[in-house]
Amino acid sequence: MRRRSSPSSDRSAVCLPPPGGKTNLEERPLRRKASGDMADRFDVVVAGGGIVGLSIAFALTREGLSVAVLDRRQPGREASWAGAGMLPAQSDPDRTPSHPTLALRAWSARLYPEWSAVLREETGIDNGYRRSGGVDVAMTETDERDLRTTAGRWRVEGIAYERLAPADIARVEPALTTDLRAAYFLPDRAQIRNPWHLRALAEAFRLRGGIVLSHRGVEGFATQGDRVTGVRTADGEVHAETVVVAAGAWSGDLLEGVGVSAPTPPVKGQIVLVDCGRPVLRRIVEHGKRYLVPRDEGRVLIGATEEEAGFDVLPTADAFQSLLDVAASLCPALADARIEATWAGLRPGSLDSRPYIGLAPGFRNLVVATGHRRAGLQLSPATAELVADVVLGRPPRIDLGYFRVDRSPAPAGDDVFRS
Repeated sequence: MRRRSSPSSDRSAVCLPPPGGKTNLEERPLRRKASGDMADRFDVVVAGGGIVGLSIAFALTREGLSVAVLDRRQPGREASWAGAGMLPAQSDPDRTPSHPTLALRAWSARLYPEWSAVLREETGIDNGYRRSGGVDVAMTETDERDLRTTAGRWRVEGIAYERLAPADIARVEPALTTDLRAAYFLPDRAQIRNPWHLRALAEAFRLRGGIVLSHRGVEGFATQGDRVTGVRTADGEVHAETVVVAAGAWSGDLLEGVGVSAPTPPVKGQIVLVDCGRPVLRRIVEHGKRYLVPRDEGRVLIGATEEEAGFDVLPTADAFQSLLDVAASLCPALADARIEATWAGLRPGSLDSRPYIGLAPGFRNLVVATGHRRAGLQLSPATAELVADVVLGRPPRIDLGYFRVDRSPAPAGDDVFRS
């Protein structure tokens, strides 16, 4: 593929691991459209307007491609909107992570400040990126052992952390309970406001000439041999040189229609938002897969459950009560906080703990980017850049073999993400 040169396509600041191989996308001319105008054919159609889909669309329009995003609802209203906005701590840039999923996370962590600045400059929208720091805590002996193992991984990755002496816990986060067995402070942990970030991505995409087709879900693909020629919708076909499937938990069923097996079982996650009336916590607090994410105005997000409940997104009282109980045990002041809202989202699973990123087996120009489970927000910038590599025929900057759709399942316990 040839692309239009663009001053924003300099990648010197984000070049990570060595190339992991080449794609088989053929060289072909791109079909353009005037900014804001509809076209019969786009360079790329992205099926799904969540955090991964919008990030991919943003990255591709920065490369000068004509892109349309199709979503069955309003973009960003599914699992992406429902998340708490936690981002991983940045690792030492001079260390190359040994595991591709760790490399993906490290790359995303480095991209977030850059992307946040670009989005704010282009749109005027603050996505809420803050390096608030975090505290990981242990309440039991088992918790402490697990956290010690995790700290060993941080050390290998070059992530800054400090094991806090009991007397120092109050110095870092005074609102935490005194019943902790251990606490680790990670000064570089960050957060964003999901709805703000999604709005900024969509606006930047629009300003670059991208087209969003809301309430127009992809129902299937138009194919010709080993190529897709576009997507089918209830309102007719939308033609494209390349199609990217980033439809979250709905991706697996969509791909099944063309004989591609990429199961994305929905993983339900429920969250409670409480209002303390004043700022109570300063840092993100993590306890295993439960977390407390403070907002500047005194609200705290409490999450998140991990349930196999099909496509059911109805809130359940038992789940929310369990989250409130955990929150009060970690931060007693939250016991008196007012419940402001509760909600649930459906994260896209995969056949193991890794996402699917790369070409769909049997197709030259059908790209898959889904199955991120709890880590879609964390991994979206680097996923988008990898998809841009695939679409443009560049050597991927992380080995895609670990993420290929037709891989053998990873062994149990290979999940490198705590949240």
